[in-house]
Amino acid sequence: MKMSLKITPLLTVMLLAGCAVGPDYQRPTMAMPTHFKEAKGWTQATPQDANSKGEWWQVYHDATLNSLLKQVSISNQNVASYAAQYREAQALAGQSRAELLPSVGYDASSTRSGSRASTTGQRSVSNSHAADLSASWELDLWGKLRRTLEENNASAEASKAELANITLSAQSELAQDYFQLRIIDEKIALYQRSIDAYQRYLTVIQNKYAAGSESRATLAQAQMQLESARASAQDYQWQRAQMEHAIALLLGRAPADFSLPVAKLDAAMPAIPNSVPSQLLQRRPDIAYAERNVAAANAAVGVAIAGYYPDLTLSASGGVSSSAINSLFSLPNRVWSLGPELSGTLLDFGATSAKVEQARAAYDASVASYRQSVLTGMGEVEDYLVQLNTLQGEIASQQAATDAAQESARVTRNQYDAGMIDYLDVATTENSSLSAQQSLLSLQSTQWVSSVGLIAALGGGWQADAR
Repeated sequence: MKMSLKITPLLTVMLLAGCAVGPDYQRPTMAMPTHFKEAKGWTQATPQDANSKGEWWQVYHDATLNSLLKQVSISNQNVASYAAQYREAQALAGQSRAELLPSVGYDASSTRSGSRASTTGQRSVSNSHAADLSASWELDLWGKLRRTLEENNASAEASKAELANITLSAQSELAQDYFQLRIIDEKIALYQRSIDAYQRYLTVIQNKYAAGSESRATLAQAQMQLESARASAQDYQWQRAQMEHAIALLLGRAPADFSLPVAKLDAAMPAIPNSVPSQLLQRRPDIAYAERNVAAANAAVGVAIAGYYPDLTLSASGGVSSSAINSLFSLPNRVWSLGPELSGTLLDFGATSAKVEQARAAYDASVASYRQSVLTGMGEVEDYLVQLNTLQGEIASQQAATDAAQESARVTRNQYDAGMIDYLDVATTENSSLSAQQSLLSLQSTQWVSSVGLIAALGGGWQADAR
């Protein structure tokens, strides 16, 4: 008995310490360039999606956009769905944590049964009352439960990153839709000004035609130009309506319950940085999601390897049982049991080996997916950088072309009013001016959309510490 008392504490410590089979997690390494091809000074970073990104849209200084984007994380139904999945993943991790500790249960019953003797026909009735308290504890000798907890914790973190990714995606999509809608408003306004001008010209030409000083061909040309502008303006009207519907859905609202009044775009284009801090892709949630999946897959390998080893469970129970409830808790009616249970597999014809190999293959796949996510992220940043840098010069050239087209149209109008040229020349230069202005607005729309894309590609801004 004395030897047993000395060994038990030591055995308990050994059982509690245990060992965790399977590899400990190491973040996958990958050869990375130290800078971006399209921006000098951009350097490599590791994903740290937990860093605060703040309200990245504040860089545009647009009050309406600020108001809309704040609603995404609250009302967007896709975001709400992923938020619920994240809570589910957290609960699963909590369940795994609880499985490391003993569990205690209870059971109470009271029954009354009867029977009739076949020979005498006499009836007998008996009562049975019982109360039982039990406890069990699976000792994590090989780290199976700890690896499961590690896997579920990593999965919960991956779910959190996925929630951040879907939120950022919805926010950036809404911002892009908003800028496109505002540019459409400007295009509609441009066409309306052209329609007003064409209507004035048509009225003058109709009067001249009635007086016999203008040809039928000139009148038809003016009518065609006016109606063509009206058709184009109507085309932009349904495009605007669909963009407004898209914004409503991103806000979790029915299109019928949402409208965005026509207004001039009142935003500031953020300056594209020539260099950024070394925390390049640290806040991209999709990269963090892929990396956390690698950690979960690594832990799953340990869980699969633990299948080679037996499970040891300590259990104990105690209670009382009696036919009379008034004597249920008396000493003679006590019952108890105590003992360990060892369970394992002796022969499974390679099933456990197959599970281990499956887990290792899943880990390798998750590593490749993580590395591809990093490469994709770098490619997206490069694409937006070269696009935005090119657009700056392109917009400047298009602005110069637009100014020249407008001046040409002005001179031509003056010449027509002076009777020096035919209206066909006016129609040609007016169409050229309208087309140049439309092209300029389209380039500006692309610039706004690309700037949002760059912010999203960097995980929510390029500031070192967005608040």
